[in-house]
Amino acid sequence: MQSKVHVQTTINGEPREFLCEPRQSLLECLRDTLGLTGTKEGCNDGNCGACTVTMDGRVVTSCLVLGVEAAGAEVTTVEGIARGSALHPLQRAFLENAALQCGICTPGFLVAANALLEAEPDPDEQRIRLWLANNLCRCTGYDKIIRAVQQAAREMRGANA
Repeated sequence: MQSKVHVQTTINGEPREFLCEPRQSLLECLRDTLGLTGTKEGCNDGNCGACTVTMDGRVVTSCLVLGVEAAGAEVTTVEGIARGSALHPLQRAFLENAALQCGICTPGFLVAANALLEAEPDPDEQRIRLWLANNLCRCTGYDKIIRAVQQAAREMRGANA
């Protein structure tokens, strides 16, 4: 029997601590240990992007990252995108553009798109499609998602001007 590891990290701007087995994925730690169920399990092998989070500013699939690797890191999940009770412009744009249906892929798309817009406030359609290529959706198709990201980018640039 393996002993659990004590992990100290920052999640969504808050210091957090948890115990996990050395083999547990960050996805399992987020959902099962910390109760952050916004991050979804899709394929559990890194191919669908439903579990996308950012770790130290990098977009990662949390099913392929060990929980112990989060020690000392800054992790942002979909729960960390909203500003208090107000929806983030991306969340609002996804709703307004019907860019979600079943909701399994949505948190991953939101986290990845947010990382893109933080790095590049005015990406063109091709850049958005390339950036989101690791996130799969079986329900909406991608055009509504792309339009939602474009709308949010416009809104975010206007708010930052």
